Amino acid sequence: MKSCRELTVPLETGARTTALVYQAHRPNTAFIVGHGAGAGQQSAFMVNLASALAEAGIDVITFNFLYTEQGRRIPDRGPILEACYRAVIQTVLERVDSARRSLFIGGKSMGGRISTQVAAAEPSLPVAGLVVLGYPLHPPGRPETRRDAHLPAVGRPMLFIQGSRDTFGMPGELKPVFERMTPVPTLHIVDGGDHSFNVPGRDPAVQAAVHLTVRNVIVAWVRRVGTWGSGDPSTSADVRR
Repeated sequence: MKSCRELTVPLETGARTTALVYQAHRPNTAFIVGHGAGAGQQSAFMVNLASALAEAGIDVITFNFLYTEQGRRIPDRGPILEACYRAVIQTVLERVDSARRSLFIGGKSMGGRISTQVAAAEPSLPVAGLVVLGYPLHPPGRPETRRDAHLPAVGRPMLFIQGSRDTFGMPGELKPVFERMTPVPTLHIVDGGDHSFNVPGRDPAVQAAVHLTVRNVIVAWVRRVGTWGSGDPSTSADVRR
């Protein structure tokens, strides 16, 4: 695991939560990653992803939503989750130099969804783009309960990484949503991947290759969209396997 430093994030309620900064060597950009509903920033998925992206040159900031920080298992209501994410953005902009040059936000499952809600509600936030890993379009088995009404209001480049077996939303279910969004998001499909990109077979080498590909896709996209690249995001559908 790459070494990281701790940030204390004050919340508007007077409570505090903890963020971790995985520092890259001479970074030009920062990426805030929110965790999923069932696991905090110390989960293997979050630690491994943050370490890998920092090794590739991106400052990565993870954090605990307040319910996780306080040891509770049930997520807070949406407005509380959003307020926590906004507080993390503010703290990161104040204390992480690379974030003031180019800032991306996103997260795993719930964390990714909350980042899109924050971005949709606040067009003035200095966010260059969003990276969402396993977007929870609907609860498993309940495709009618959609979580996409706000997405067209995000108005920024977005990268969705979705497993082809994700019961929270298959890639084919996302594509019609993307047609209502500008710019049209990039979609990377993890063949055989579930909601956490786990593939059948339990072969460690195969799974490691999946995670490496996910890292490389994120790095390449951030370079293209952010200050590392041309800054001219694609406005046409970009679907990759």
